[in-house]
Amino acid sequence: MFQSFEVTARPEQGPPRLQALRTELAAEGLDGFLIPRADAYQGEYVAPHDDRLAWLTGFTGSAGFCCALRDVSGVFIDGRYRTQVKAQVAAEFTPVPWPEISLATWLSEQLPQDGTVGFDPWLHTPGQIAQTEAALAGSGVVLKRCANLVDRIWTDQPPAPMEPVKIHPLEFAGESHAAKRGRLAQGLKDAGEKAAVITLPDSHNWLLNIRGADIPRNPVVHGFAVLHDTGAVDLFMSRPKLAPVAEHLGPEVSTYEPDQFLSFLEGLEGPVRLDKQSVPVIVADTLGDRASWGEDPCSLPKACKNEAEIAGSVEAHLRDGAALCELLAWLDAQAPDTVTETQVVSKLEGFRRTSNALQDISFDTIAGSGPNGAIMHYRVTTETDSVLEDGQLLVLDSGGQYLDGTTDITRTVAIGAPPAEACAAFTRVLAGMIAMSRLRWPAGLAGSHIEAVGRMPLWLAGQDFDHGLGHGVGAYLSVHEGPQRLSRISTVPLRPGMILSNEPGYYREGAFGIRIENLLVVRDAPALPGGDDHRAMLHWETLSFAPIDKRLIDPALLDPAARDWLNTYHAEVARKIGPRVSPATKLWLDAATEPL
Repeated sequence: MFQSFEVTARPEQGPPRLQALRTELAAEGLDGFLIPRADAYQGEYVAPHDDRLAWLTGFTGSAGFCCALRDVSGVFIDGRYRTQVKAQVAAEFTPVPWPEISLATWLSEQLPQDGTVGFDPWLHTPGQIAQTEAALAGSGVVLKRCANLVDRIWTDQPPAPMEPVKIHPLEFAGESHAAKRGRLAQGLKDAGEKAAVITLPDSHNWLLNIRGADIPRNPVVHGFAVLHDTGAVDLFMSRPKLAPVAEHLGPEVSTYEPDQFLSFLEGLEGPVRLDKQSVPVIVADTLGDRASWGEDPCSLPKACKNEAEIAGSVEAHLRDGAALCELLAWLDAQAPDTVTETQVVSKLEGFRRTSNALQDISFDTIAGSGPNGAIMHYRVTTETDSVLEDGQLLVLDSGGQYLDGTTDITRTVAIGAPPAEACAAFTRVLAGMIAMSRLRWPAGLAGSHIEAVGRMPLWLAGQDFDHGLGHGVGAYLSVHEGPQRLSRISTVPLRPGMILSNEPGYYREGAFGIRIENLLVVRDAPALPGGDDHRAMLHWETLSFAPIDKRLIDPALLDPAARDWLNTYHAEVARKIGPRVSPATKLWLDAATEPL
């Protein structure tokens, strides 16, 4: 199996490691040290070699950081992880609600007599450090570049990943890397820039049509790249890893060992574009006044999928939807109190594997029953594995990595007879999900402008959820992709070809969780009779197809338009998925997609 259920971190491991870190603080004359989730490449997900935050604190979430001072240590987590962190960290670590409480505010309170806090310049971006330093102005607290103190005490740190690089076939990429390089190089020329430094793995992997396995669940390979205004690329990646793709890369891509990266930058002629939100501080330090601040040149082109990538994603979602339906049909045939969360996860992965197209799962499957469903990013282990009990809800959030696309879908399932209050909340979540799916909006709007549409039914009942409505998704790349988001803080205009999730939820700690998620692709909307001819509009095309559990729906809470959308969607599910499933599952599917 791709997914394991082992316990990867324990709260009791944290205190002795924290004490060892504080010994290093004293030796360095520092008052604190920052431990981010990030690695030197600044992607969301990290290899075991770089999972310093989890190793030190026990917290395994995909976002957050720790600030370890000599007498207190804060673990900064956003709303997605406030239930999870309570079970994962020891009392020596204090959870800090972030971004409501910023690092600067916390440091100013904890170090009222001034202090020096160290950070590894490979693991933080110029944007992060500049923002914190500006907020600390006048406090007497300063940030100082230093060696990584966690690496000093992590005596059994796993080795850096060394998986071979693979070619991403042109039939799925839809554009050669020569064409991509030329297109983006012209953008550098137009901006008067000689080159751009690209450190995000999914960016230079997309640019060069390569993939790898340096990160679990994400088919990327680590490295650094410099794109020149000529279209040439200098790639800093271990040469043994690159051996399988040498011919694919060709003469315009020069390769170097990673330890040559900084010395190469020292001799680079400027101006050189740097994205202050994704390059490490040490890159900006090395380039100095040759740096030109701008966006990662791959970011938007990668997000706007071409027709080959969209066609691949359509097929991947149909294949994946069939596997999910096989699982849902199997689950419905089991009596309550007879199946565990790990059995559900294993069965689902087994169904995904039957197509022989699965390369990996796109993240560890979330299968949270009852109270575990209220932990938004719950990961079941041998110690937390729970039986699915009568009257509970199961949150099942999962996805697959296929050569033609990356999937991510969530369904909430009734186990036995669900409670009325859960059905009411589920219906509100569904109403929000449908409202977003039906939306048309003027071109030029960002996720922040429309995100509230998916929350309104919950808001009207005095309810809400503490995560964004949706995230970007890559094309056989990271399941969380920027810059596109359906979020209150996203200012990036949505463009045709962008793939995003639509996943409202509701979570009652200690009781149940609810989430419903489909992936959608942004498309140009056709004109409507009586509409403004001059106004360009966008809408969604749904990619995900699997039934939504009608046993959890209170029909009285759905308006006629929402009910019509659901019935039409279910008819599509039956038409598109029915031919792909087993005869027994087809019978289940026909019943599950009958009109409401």
